[in-house]
Amino acid sequence: MPDSRATIHAVLVLVYLLALLGVGVRKARRVRTQVDFSLAGRQLSTFVLFGTLLATWIGTGSIFGNSEKTVEVGIAAWFLPLGGVLGILVLAPLAPRVRRFEGYTVQDILEARYAPAARVLGTTVLTLAYVTIVSYQYRAGGAVLHALAPQLDPEIAVLVAAAFVIAYTALAGLISVAYTDVVNGLLMLGGFAITLPLLWHRIGGAEGLAASLPPEKLRLFAGIGPKEAIALTLPAFLLVLGDANMYQRFFSARRPIDAARSIRWLVIGVLGMEVGIIACAWIGSGLTGPLEHPGHVLVLVARDHLPAILGGLLLATIVAIIVSTADSYLLVPATCLVRDVFQRFLRPAASEGELVRVSRGVVLLLGLAAYVLSRLSDRFLAVALYAYTMYGAGITPSLLAAFVWPRATAGGAIASIATGILVTIGWETWGGRIVPGLETVYPALLGSVLALVVGSLLTRPDPRGRDLIFNAPDSPRG
Repeated sequence: MPDSRATIHAVLVLVYLLALLGVGVRKARRVRTQVDFSLAGRQLSTFVLFGTLLATWIGTGSIFGNSEKTVEVGIAAWFLPLGGVLGILVLAPLAPRVRRFEGYTVQDILEARYAPAARVLGTTVLTLAYVTIVSYQYRAGGAVLHALAPQLDPEIAVLVAAAFVIAYTALAGLISVAYTDVVNGLLMLGGFAITLPLLWHRIGGAEGLAASLPPEKLRLFAGIGPKEAIALTLPAFLLVLGDANMYQRFFSARRPIDAARSIRWLVIGVLGMEVGIIACAWIGSGLTGPLEHPGHVLVLVARDHLPAILGGLLLATIVAIIVSTADSYLLVPATCLVRDVFQRFLRPAASEGELVRVSRGVVLLLGLAAYVLSRLSDRFLAVALYAYTMYGAGITPSLLAAFVWPRATAGGAIASIATGILVTIGWETWGGRIVPGLETVYPALLGSVLALVVGSLLTRPDPRGRDLIFNAPDSPRG
C-alpha cells in the first residue's frame, strides 16, 4: 500500500477519534448528576434517539461477525439481520411503556415487578454478557489500527483501542455518547451507501462477481440449513428484546412518544445497514480472495481496494461502529453496578457527585476486565453468539413477562434468570459431549422459559409489582 494512502487513512481516522474526544471533554462539563451521566438528562429527541440506537445496535457482531459468515457462505448470509429486526419489531410497542416507568436500568424493572433478588441476578448476567461484548469490540478496534499501521504489534493495537474506549466512556457517559452517536449513525449510513455501488463497479458487476466467487457463494440458499439459520439469528432476537442499551435509551427519551417514534425508524435503519454490510462483504470477498481472518474483509477492502479518501471514510465508519457499540456496552453494566449494587445496597445516601465519580471508576474497572477477556479469543461471531445467548436466555424471558404476563412471579423470574445463566455456561462447557451439534441457545432458552412458567405457576404473584407495570397511566401522546 503506498505511503500516501496509508497517511490519508490514518489522518481521517485520527481526526474522527480526536473529534470524539473533544466532544467528550466538552460534554463532561455538563455532567452533574447520575441522570446526566447515565441517561443524558432524559432529554433525547426522536432524531437523537434513532441515531444512538442505530449506532449502538450495529456493532462488531455486524461488521466483523456477519462479514465473517458472509465470506464463508456467500450471499446466503442475507438472513443474518432478521433476528435483530424481528426483535425490534416485537419490542416497539413496549418502548413508550418503558419510558413512562421512569427507571434507570432494566434491573429497576425486575425489582419493581418481582423482587430485589431479581435485580441482583439480572445485574450479574448483564455484567458478564456485556463485558464479554466489549471485549471483542477491543479486538475489532485493534484489527483496524493494525490494518492502518501494520508495523504496530496486534496486541498493542488492541490495548490502544481499549484505552480509547475506556477514556471516552468515562468522560461524560451517555450525554456525550448519545450526541456523537448521531454523527456515527449518519457516517455509517453514508459510508456504506457510497461504498456498495463503488464496489459493485470495481468488481465488474454481476459478471465480474460470478468470475471471482465459486458458484455456491452466489446462491441465496446454499451452505446454511434451517437449523443453523435459527441458531444464528435467535440469540440476536433474544438480545434485542431484553437489551439494556435499548431500555436505557428509552429511559433517556424526552417523552414516551419520542421513544416510540425512534424505534420505528430503527427498523429501517438496522435493515438497511445490515444488508449493506453483508453486500459489501460479499462483493469484497471477491476482490480480496482467500483471507486468514475472514472477518477483516471490510477493513482490507477499505485499505486496499477503494480510492484513498473513500477508503479512509469507510475505515472511519468501521471505527465509528466499534466505538459507539463498545462505549454503550461498557456504560450499561457500569450504570447497573452503581445503581443496582452500590447505591441500592451499599450507599443509599450517596451524593450525586459521588455517584458520578464512582460511575467513572466502575467504567475503568469493567473496561480493564473486558481487556483481559479480549486476550482469550479472536473469533468474533462465536464470542458474540455466546454473549447474546447468555443475556438473551438469562434476562429476556423475565423482562418481557414483566410487561406482557400478569401471572409472572418473583419465584419464576429468579428461577428463569438463574437457569438461563447456568445452562448457557454449562452447555458451552459440556453440552457438546451430551448432544453433539445442538447449539447452546436451544437448551438455554427452553430451560429459562420453563423455569419462568413453572416457577410462576407454583408461587403467588405480588399484586404491588403487577399493578406498577400493568396499571401505569397510558397517554397516547406521551
